[in-house]
Amino acid sequence: MSKLDVFEPAMCCATGVCGVDVDPALVQFSADLQWLAEHGVEVVRHGLGHDAASFAANPEVVRELHAGMDRLPIATVDGRIISVGVYPSRAQLIQKLGLKIPAAEKPHIKAGACSCKPGEC
Repeated sequence: MSKLDVFEPAMCCATGVCGVDVDPALVQFSADLQWLAEHGVEVVRHGLGHDAASFAANPEVVRELHAGMDRLPIATVDGRIISVGVYPSRAQLIQKLGLKIPAAEKPHIKAGACSCKPGEC
């Protein structure tokens, strides 16, 4: 099965789904990644604030970042960049991963379902 790596800007926690002002796009994206993992895709998220070494170790990501921080998030499938500057939708991820499964049921992730303690995000 394929590997999806997502290189993201620094956020309050690993998923960005915490705090008082949660971005609905991040909630949906986190749910989509969970769904992909449940369907056999290896999903790895790299946050600039928590995992800068992964950014530096990937020449394609470094090249994108030279163009500006607004290039984040960057998504790669098996090392090949598939998305820059936006969180791809579930349908886009399914297509880029070459999956043959319908994008039917979406898992629900509750806002604040991260490891941050109250007031830490």
